[in-house]
Amino acid sequence: MASAASSTAPRAGQGVVHGVAPLRAGQGTSFLLRRLHSLSGIVPVGAFLFEHVLISNSTAISGPDAYARQVSFLGSLPLVFFLELFGIWLPIAFHGLYGFYIWYRGDGNTVEYPWTGNWMYTLQRWTGGIAFVYIVWHTWTMRFSGVDLHAFPNASFGKVQAELMNPLLLAFYIVGLVAACWHFAYGIWLFAAKWGIISGERARQRFLGVCLGLFAVMTLVGLVSLYTFRARFQQQPGASGTVVDTSHAGKPYGRPVE
Repeated sequence: MASAASSTAPRAGQGVVHGVAPLRAGQGTSFLLRRLHSLSGIVPVGAFLFEHVLISNSTAISGPDAYARQVSFLGSLPLVFFLELFGIWLPIAFHGLYGFYIWYRGDGNTVEYPWTGNWMYTLQRWTGGIAFVYIVWHTWTMRFSGVDLHAFPNASFGKVQAELMNPLLLAFYIVGLVAACWHFAYGIWLFAAKWGIISGERARQRFLGVCLGLFAVMTLVGLVSLYTFRARFQQQPGASGTVVDTSHAGKPYGRPVE
């Protein structure tokens, strides 16, 4: 979820400079905050998104019991609350809120200067905003409202199912998933280019292809997971307010819809 600095329009008579501008230098605190914002989009925020989509959520494809085991494993990590607080929630809050500030201070100039770089800058801002709202909603509903999934991991599959049965929420999840995957994948390319990890036009184009491939894979896995929650298995216990029997741990917990 690394961000791009605003593109600066060339003056009349000057040629367009190709490539990716380095991180805006700024001064003092501004420089440090922009560095931290760029870095936090990769670690820990991006790493969390990668794990959440490609590892944790993808276990749902194997069924409710597999998903429950993954939730149980995550909930049993030592000092899990502090891991979430300092490794997920606070970094996401900083990256998202400071990203809104950068967006407010920036100017994509897509109308006056409809170049690819400006459009990509604007797309990165919008996908970041959508992803932030999506992550806040998903975190609140899955972690802090209704059944406590750390205490009742076997309720996890049914809790997600119950939310996705609402067509509007399903659409919101799809849009949020695609936005988050794009923001992260293209953010990796921006991070590598702006921090000097890759240089040269050919290298940047090749790495862009790799990042777009990552976006496609994460989006596909995420959409298959959503389909699994909504359509492949019958409704499981775990909706908000439902009392959940924990005796199912380690036993078959659901079956596919015929």
